[in-house]
Amino acid sequence: MEMTIDSSITSIIPDFKIGVIHYHNIEVGDSPQMLKGRLQLFQENIFFDLQEKNVTDIDGVAEWRDVFKKTGKDPNRYRHSAEALYRRVKKQNYLTTINSAIDLNNFFSLQYEVPIGIYDLDQLKGNTIELRIGQSGEIYTGLNGRDNSLENLIVAVNEAGPFGSPFVDSNRAPVGNGTKNAVEIIFLKPSLPAAEGEKLTKSLMDMFVGIHGGEGVYEVVGG
Repeated sequence: MEMTIDSSITSIIPDFKIGVIHYHNIEVGDSPQMLKGRLQLFQENIFFDLQEKNVTDIDGVAEWRDVFKKTGKDPNRYRHSAEALYRRVKKQNYLTTINSAIDLNNFFSLQYEVPIGIYDLDQLKGNTIELRIGQSGEIYTGLNGRDNSLENLIVAVNEAGPFGSPFVDSNRAPVGNGTKNAVEIIFLKPSLPAAEGEKLTKSLMDMFVGIHGGEGVYEVVGG
């Protein structure tokens, strides 16, 4: 599936870039104990680190808050998903296991300090995904169970309309135990060199395939 970035984003953020991974023939299920343990330990370490600083002092969190400001979305009302995870950990409201794909997504979102979305490819139509800025009146029902305004928000769009964002994803293509093919979008820090973005993207892909089997192909788009 081809991934493109619209000029509505790059005209505001010229160095905007994403890591994209396509997975095929994967097996999603309960997280292995290794992943559960790493996620729990990592959250405990973050909790203690955040006793001495604010969530907004974290480089990736701050940089993505600035992205929201530049596109016209108030980051205090619409907190990007990585910031939301960090705020949960700071309150010691640790993430509980969901499934192997979502748990790994959350782990790397905390590690990379950026939003990451993963979507079931078989529930998405068409051959292209475009990232653009949401328009007035656009909404979708999110995984948070609410109708979310997409105006001025970076959104991932296919022929059926918007389905994902660095704020909250829609309920249209969630990854679950029946998922066999998926696409993952890493909303990289714009300041990150493209070569570093490729290393991070490949690292995530390698661990994902190591847990879920199947095949993965990655690229960095933009920047």
